[in-house]
Amino acid sequence: MYQKLIIAGNVGRDCEVRVTTTGKQVASFSVAVNERSGGQDEVTWFRVTTWEKLASICEKYVTKGMTVLCEGRVKMSQPYQKRDGTWGNSLEMTAYTVKFMSSKGQQSDSQAEPANQTTANDFDDEEPIPF
Repeated sequence: MYQKLIIAGNVGRDCEVRVTTTGKQVASFSVAVNERSGGQDEVTWFRVTTWEKLASICEKYVTKGMTVLCEGRVKMSQPYQKRDGTWGNSLEMTAYTVKFMSSKGQQSDSQAEPANQTTANDFDDEEPIPF
């Protein structure tokens, strides 16, 4: 079986980096993907996680407001209770490629310079995120 998802959207919060108990670096940030449907905007949020070298690169460059393209696999989180008491789920993506489409505050367009790309392929030995 194989799964691959590609998303392009705006980073909703700065990248946060943690270190697992075994010393592996893991970074996470949120990405909002906007889609117009029936004259209305729909926003889908993804919690993006990167590991090791890619996590280190994301820590340096991923900031709230920038546009990124992420490639990886996705899963649905376990249901959780929100602050307002309602229940929700989140889409969690483990990205193995992140392209920086714009810097913080810069609008992305088709005339922009080629995007920077970072890739990591060592996800076979991932472990659960300790938070």
